[in-house]
Formats: sequence, structure tokens, C-alpha cells
Amino acid sequence: MEPVNRIEAALETAFARIETPSGPPKLAAAMRHAVFGAGQRIRPRLCLAVAMACGDDMPAVTDSAAAAVEVLHCASLVHDDMPCFDNADVRRGKPTVHKVYGEPLAVLTGDALIVLAFQTLARGVAMAPERMGRLVDVVAAAIGAPAGLCAGQAWESEPDVDLAEYHRAKTGVLFAAATEAGGAAAGHADPAAWRILGARLGEGYQVADDLRDVAADPERLGKPRGQDAALGRPNAVAALGVEGAIARLKGLVQEAVESIPQCPGRDALQAHILEETRRFVPKELARQAA
Repeated sequence: MEPVNRIEAALETAFARIETPSGPPKLAAAMRHAVFGAGQRIRPRLCLAVAMACGDDMPAVTDSAAAAVEVLHCASLVHDDMPCFDNADVRRGKPTVHKVYGEPLAVLTGDALIVLAFQTLARGVAMAPERMGRLVDVVAAAIGAPAGLCAGQAWESEPDVDLAEYHRAKTGVLFAAATEAGGAAAGHADPAAWRILGARLGEGYQVADDLRDVAADPERLGKPRGQDAALGRPNAVAALGVEGAIARLKGLVQEAVESIPQCPGRDALQAHILEETRRFVPKELARQAA
């Protein structure tokens, strides 16, 4: 099965357990609205790619880890879009959860998705209890404090922010969790060795997101551009300029590729990462990135 199909199937399996007649139908609908649609599934695809490079000896474990990472990502988007943060009207080309279902349900949707991520992980990894502890720790660290997604969001409330630290917590940490989870799910001897790959790719993706925020076509972006400037948030383009941000992105991708540990599929994974990251830069700036 193709990676994207594996991810969608794992997500549908997770949702089958919560979409029951006994639960509040609007909450279930809001959760589905948040997860399914036009998402690129970058983080879970990265998790699967690492596991496959390591042999992927237990695909069901890998699929549950990948699904958990994606559900956490979607939870963070729901909260990020709310009026108390970005006050966004559009996400992935459709109205945000709080615009469709209201703020109270949006809060609960994000919370419920975080719980669903751990439920998905626990059920999927039950067949490999020796891998459970590492996977739970990796995923939990990616969402909380002091350096998880909650911390990344919290940096926006601080008067002084280090751009690299902000990028690591806001975006890099979940990419790092995806790569380490892929190694742990496949039983790699040293899953932590995969963190640098994800961390560098995550930082690079955030730099690319900053570039998209100032240059991309809003229709392709799936959300309004210029949000960082409007909200006074840290932005790589504001700090480094367009050329500097592109150079930073290229350097991070190179560091990521060079960091890949020895494994049976190392060469194929390096080629895959280079191909995928070419799409990071918005088309409007592609010539400058060449």
C-alpha cells in the first residue's frame, strides 16, 4: 500500500472508534473537519519513510505512530487558528473549525484530538509493548513543555524570542518526533539518532512557511498570507531577508540529509528527502532558490 493510503487508512481506523451514536455528533464532526481534507500529511509520510528505510518490520505499529503524529499536528492547527491566537478564517482551503463549529467546540476538538493521538498509539503498539514506552515519550514530548508544540505557541506571548528556538518548538519538534517515532516503530537500535533529520527538516519547513507567508499565492497557500507581519510574530524573512531565508532553508536541508543514520534504505531516503524538499519553496520564489 502507498504511504498516503496507509496514513488515510490508519486515520479512518482511529476515527471509527469515536464516531459512534453514543457521542456528541458535533464534536465528532468537528474532529473530522480538522483532520480530513487537503492536508499534505508531510509529518506522517516522513515517519513512514524512516520506518521503511529501517525495514518496517511491524507496519501496524508504524501506521499507528504516523497517525498519532498527524492527529497531534491537526490538533495544534485547531488551537493555532482560534481568535486568541491567529484568528484565522481559513485553513487548508476551507473554513477553520471555530468558524464552522464555534469557539467552545474548537477548544474541545483540539483537546480531544490530542487524546485521540495517544489512544491511536496505545492501541496500535499493543502488539509490540517493548516499543511502547519510547513511542509514548517521543510523542508526549512533542506536544508539551518545555520544548513541544505548546511551548512553541507560548513563545508568541514572550517579549523576546530567539527565532531558531521558536522554529524548533513551533515546527521542528513534531518533525523530529515523526522521524524518531519512525525509527522506534521499526525497532531501530538508536531511534534518537533520527531526531536531527526531523529537527532540521522541521526548521526548514518553518522557514519555507515564512517565505510562503510573504510570497505565496493565498489560494495555493490555503490561508491568508501576511499573517506574521499582521500579528507581529517572528519570521525568517523579516530577520534574514528573502535571499537569507532561502539560503538558511538550503543549509537546513543539507544538514538533514547528511544526518541520516546508517540503515538499509539510507541512499533511497536521502534521494526522497531532497526531492520532497524542493517543493518547500513557493513557486513565486523558485528561481531564487535554484
